Amino acid sequence: MTTNTTAPANNTTTANKTTTHILGYPRVGSQRELKFAQEKYWRGEIDQKELKEVGSLLRHRHWGDQVGAGLDYVSVGDFAWYDHVLSTSMLLGHIPKRHNTGFPDLDTLFRVARGKAPTGCACAASDMTKWFNTNYHYIVPEFSADDQFNVSWQQLFEEVAEAKKAGHDVKPVLLGPVSYLWLGKEKELDFDRLSLLPRLLTAYQQILGKLAGLGVEWVQIDEPVLTLELPKEWADSFKLAYQVLNGSTKLLLTTYFDNITHHLDKIVALNVDGLHIDLSASPEQLGEVVAALPQGWVLSAGVINGRNVWRADLVQLLSVLQPVKEQLGSRLWLASSCSLLHSPIDLDLETELKPEVRQWLSFAKQKCREVTLLAQALDGSKLAQQECLQYSAPIKARATSELVNNAEVRQRTAAITPALAERKAPYVERARQQRTALNLPLLPTTTIGSFPQTNEIRTQRRDFKAGRLTEAEYNTALKGHIADAIERQQKLDLDVLVHGEAERNDMVEYFAELLEGFAVTRFGWVQSYGSRCVKPAVIVSDIYRAKPMTVDWTCYAQSLTNKLVKGMLTGPVTILGWTFPREDLTREEVANQIALALRDEVADLQSAGIKVIQIDEPAIREGLPLKASQWQAYLDWAVNAFKISAASAEPQTQIHTHMCYSEFNDIIKSVAALDADVITIETSRSDMELLKAFEEFDYPNEIGPGVYDIHSPNIPEVEHITQLVEKAETLIPAERLWINPDCGLKTRNWEETEAALRNLVAAAKTLREQWQAKAV
Repeated sequence: MTTNTTAPANNTTTANKTTTHILGYPRVGSQRELKFAQEKYWRGEIDQKELKEVGSLLRHRHWGDQVGAGLDYVSVGDFAWYDHVLSTSMLLGHIPKRHNTGFPDLDTLFRVARGKAPTGCACAASDMTKWFNTNYHYIVPEFSADDQFNVSWQQLFEEVAEAKKAGHDVKPVLLGPVSYLWLGKEKELDFDRLSLLPRLLTAYQQILGKLAGLGVEWVQIDEPVLTLELPKEWADSFKLAYQVLNGSTKLLLTTYFDNITHHLDKIVALNVDGLHIDLSASPEQLGEVVAALPQGWVLSAGVINGRNVWRADLVQLLSVLQPVKEQLGSRLWLASSCSLLHSPIDLDLETELKPEVRQWLSFAKQKCREVTLLAQALDGSKLAQQECLQYSAPIKARATSELVNNAEVRQRTAAITPALAERKAPYVERARQQRTALNLPLLPTTTIGSFPQTNEIRTQRRDFKAGRLTEAEYNTALKGHIADAIERQQKLDLDVLVHGEAERNDMVEYFAELLEGFAVTRFGWVQSYGSRCVKPAVIVSDIYRAKPMTVDWTCYAQSLTNKLVKGMLTGPVTILGWTFPREDLTREEVANQIALALRDEVADLQSAGIKVIQIDEPAIREGLPLKASQWQAYLDWAVNAFKISAASAEPQTQIHTHMCYSEFNDIIKSVAALDADVITIETSRSDMELLKAFEEFDYPNEIGPGVYDIHSPNIPEVEHITQLVEKAETLIPAERLWINPDCGLKTRNWEETEAALRNLVAAAKTLREQWQAKAV
């Protein structure tokens, strides 16, 4: 074993020592070094060698963090150039045919993800969707009946060798074969991707054999789909998979995000050597799993929450785990609940947080130490047990902190009634009033809200925060950017304009800074996809709105044009979902607090003369529980929270909402229940596949299926946009269709944005003339 820098100080024998590890570490770097290197490479400012040097530097730093915390194994294979599912596709040589133009290299990976790379064709990017119920995204594998799998991408093996050369004991991380198939989609009719499993297993055998040849003892093989309520044929497929794979190395079958007791009888019959369970998401499964654990298996207890930032109550965990330790001895391992990918990296950088708040938190680097400290206490170290007492004291004291609890907010949420969530008129009547009040053409065009965040905007924001710009100077600069955005949109002849959100750093963090109840970090970056990082705020106390947040900026934009300008808000479920939530209140309670604050903002926007208001809810689908049997309870309160936020709008005020990269076909009734006047959705990357829900469900309100994939630098042609809208018109009447991009344009540059929107408007005008002529 690699020598740990933290002395164990145990009163236990080495043979009975608790093994420690994590399921994965954040890859972007504490200063987002990977993001900036990727984007420089895509722009041609550095070469591939320089990009790879940044990746190697980060890997060594992150392995050092794990060893420095005293972990027994470092995780290898958790580093990815875009996302780990796409890395798995590359490892398996499983590349969409349009991109498979030769031996796969790093540019092949980027073309699959983005549709474009410094070399090669500009081909359509693969579909992207959410990783289970997180805000992390992955590139969806595409499966066809003639697919072959060929282990030709060497990244995993090179990184294992790299870590071993540095002297580390390694535990490779590998996405399991059944989960990999489940997470993909068929590209052909009458074809079941599960039929590819035997062919896929041959490739996995080769992978495990190569890892064994590199001296690997344990492989963490992730099968998170075991937390789902799988169809029988999928659940049964695990038996074949792990009969074939057993042998080359020891396999730690790894699950997370929910419990696995509904599949436990199948799991304990598999040919593996250990099981990891998520005891943060589902602590109640521990007893049943321990009772069923086969003799000789290790149990990896995921007790340190990888998805939130609260300091662990190590004293409480010690009391829970002590009987398990006595029963299992060295067969008990301790770990993070899931990959720490979902956590910021280092709390030590957060020097501007209130001291009281800071002592409640723990980021990835600190969570590694929590794992080892808990293990040392569990192994009998009196010093570690005393340190656990001291460490847990602040989180216990938080329950009674005056900073956390607000009686007025609790009273207002307790007074919520069903009537508070209802608009004053049904959609049919609202639509009639809105047609008169808004006077929009057939196929109205709009955008989703944000426009490019230029270097100038970012520099001015930094200068303002650093005190180099006064508030007056900063506000003047922002007004200039808003005026520029309005002018550009008017020249493009869009129908409903937006102010462009130059003042917003992020669609959630912006509101977290203005609402009471949030703490905002400086370096709490978390990867969302590729080079896209977000900085979730932390909900530390009861939430309320002290003053209007968006009214002045929206009204300023409206003063510059006779066209309609949308007010732009982020919805309560998304603000909740894209922040680190409290764990002492239910998600429903927190969502209702946010909904009431947004309700007040809608009322103020409307009173100020804003006639169209968008309340974005891209996170509503990802918030679903993993088990379908639990969906409805969540959907009931999530839909109600949105409706509370929107119901202060008068009938003539048009409420929009937006959802992106959310496969909502199976929750379409709840989407309709939001009762938004207009919903805009992502459909361009999936080639309108998401509209299949409307084949069997008569969606009653207006809809804007996105026709411009903003996550790709490729410019959609007029003909392509026209074809997508014509597909949509076969399912949605033309008088209820809007034309728009599939998401905000923050990450694009102005040249790309204007070119794409110019084509979007041209396509709308062409179709408008054609369809109006037909109607005559």
